[in-house]
Amino acid sequence: MKKKYLEKHSGKIVFIVLIFMAVVSILNAKNESAIFDETAHIPASYSYVKLQDMRLNPEHPPLIKDLAGLPLLFTSINFDTSQKFWTENPDGQWEAGRSFLWNSGNDADKIIFLSRLPIVIISLLLGFFIFRWTKELAGAIAGLFALVLYAFDPNILGHNHFVTTDIGIATFMVFSFYYFLRFIKKPVWRNVFLGGFFLGLVQLAKFSSVLLFPIFGLTLIIYPLCKNQSDNEGKKWIFKIKDLSSYLIKGIVAFIFSLFVVWTVYFFNTWKMPTEKLDSIINYQFNSQSQLASARIMNKTLLSLNQTSLGKPLAEYLLGIGMVFKRVAGGNGAYFMGKVSSQAFPLYFPIVFILKEPLASLFLYFLSIAISCFCFFHYLSSKEKIPFTSLIRLNITSFSMVSFIFLYSYISLTGNLNIGFRHLFPILPFIYILSAKIIFDFIKKMTPNNRSVWNWIIIFLTIFLVSETIISYPYYMSYFNQIGGGPKKGYHYVTDSNADWGQDLKRLRVWVEDYNAHKDGDWCKLEKYNYTKDCQAIQKIHLNYFGGADIKYYFGDIAIDWWDSRRPIMPGFYAISTNYLQGSLYDKTKTDEESYRWTKKIKPIAQVGTSFFVYYITPEEATRIK
Repeated sequence: MKKKYLEKHSGKIVFIVLIFMAVVSILNAKNESAIFDETAHIPASYSYVKLQDMRLNPEHPPLIKDLAGLPLLFTSINFDTSQKFWTENPDGQWEAGRSFLWNSGNDADKIIFLSRLPIVIISLLLGFFIFRWTKELAGAIAGLFALVLYAFDPNILGHNHFVTTDIGIATFMVFSFYYFLRFIKKPVWRNVFLGGFFLGLVQLAKFSSVLLFPIFGLTLIIYPLCKNQSDNEGKKWIFKIKDLSSYLIKGIVAFIFSLFVVWTVYFFNTWKMPTEKLDSIINYQFNSQSQLASARIMNKTLLSLNQTSLGKPLAEYLLGIGMVFKRVAGGNGAYFMGKVSSQAFPLYFPIVFILKEPLASLFLYFLSIAISCFCFFHYLSSKEKIPFTSLIRLNITSFSMVSFIFLYSYISLTGNLNIGFRHLFPILPFIYILSAKIIFDFIKKMTPNNRSVWNWIIIFLTIFLVSETIISYPYYMSYFNQIGGGPKKGYHYVTDSNADWGQDLKRLRVWVEDYNAHKDGDWCKLEKYNYTKDCQAIQKIHLNYFGGADIKYYFGDIAIDWWDSRRPIMPGFYAISTNYLQGSLYDKTKTDEESYRWTKKIKPIAQVGTSFFVYYITPEEATRIK
């Protein structure tokens, strides 16, 4: 009865879940300050759709930024293109962001909020699509369950309102997978072009989409070879080869069409971009005099392509791909479990996954793995079993998803870029879908009594997941599960976009205002601030902020820009981002006089949001700090 009720009202439940997601996401889009990467992404978004010029932030494809920039076309904005970040600097994206958001008389909060709304909408579309696809694979109940895993994942809610490519690539990965598999199962020309269209869109979302190509290519070959087309053994392989040839031809057509989609969008975005400007960016990123042969070849190729209006979009596209490989090879400084390094930590992503996914979700993921292993070994030990080729053909969707998860995980583990759990977002939707399908398919095969027990277990875990996510509001970006100590303590393990990306600066401003308003009352006695010294008004605050916002914009003259090696330490208030704090404490290249190790001897008076620690230094303490 309950099952029939849920199936009957599944549409209403999907609506309620997505409304929750929308409300929470919009509130965080309004209340959280600009994160680090938005300094580059938001001005680029506006310049793409307004000026059809991609000189800012070419490291990423334009689709997500085009969508983020659309709402900005309907508001009055000053964008000074006479400044050096636009006219001279070949890599002026960060200067452009500071000028555009904070120094041009614009309403920065309004711009940031409006540009975030399309990202929220994209995340809602992904949620609906996860439900729809899982419903097709395993029924409405499984679809609802997959949606809950997605919509109540704090990590998704923590990033689905920022102007970055993370939610966008996850969304278009799912779209591309769905329509490609639709083409595989029914290779009519309509599905060929739909598959090609969405393959083009996913390439326009993020360059990591290239990891789809080997999976799609493998599926394109395996599926026709596994199809049953003739009972005559002599003719079977003839039919298979003919079918494979047909698939390969249509697959190539879909791929070529996807490149046309990519070229068209790049053409729009570079339409008014001067050839000489792109030349200067190419020469800056890949010097013709470089000792690296790859850089010289890239320089020559891109400059050649850029000489024609038809080649310019392709030059811009290849430039972005080259910049990504260059950045990954160079690494990125990161803090991880007491160590700081620009080289990748092999266990980074597995440990971050364990620490940041809710415990209920982890249990369900591992349960689905256990069920899969059990079913596989049961298949191997079975005396009467269907041929392996038929097994692949009947489970081509699951096979493709699992293959992609393994490939993407391998690349992540062996890559040289450890800057956040968000880089695993492309595989999360497939984990939600597969977990729901595997668990509910298995439950359907159980006896009524066992099915009832497992239904109650699933209900309990769902309630636990939903409750924990609601309780964790609004600290979703910095969410850690109980193993990681919760959102307030996860910074001990990892920082950057896992815990501190600059999201709490507006919360710090509110805290300072409240502190000054209540300093003469019982504020100082509040136990949650661990403050026992005499209260002093915050007339100045030394601020070391990691993020995309401008401290002067929000604090005016009371903010003093600070950093770990700045000396002497003055008496007064200090607010330090956990990203800078942990990086400074554990960087072995820094001496005590260049670091924040003095904070180990002084208790903070507050943790604001999750990413700021506030300290008050007395005159006596200041004299003792070296």
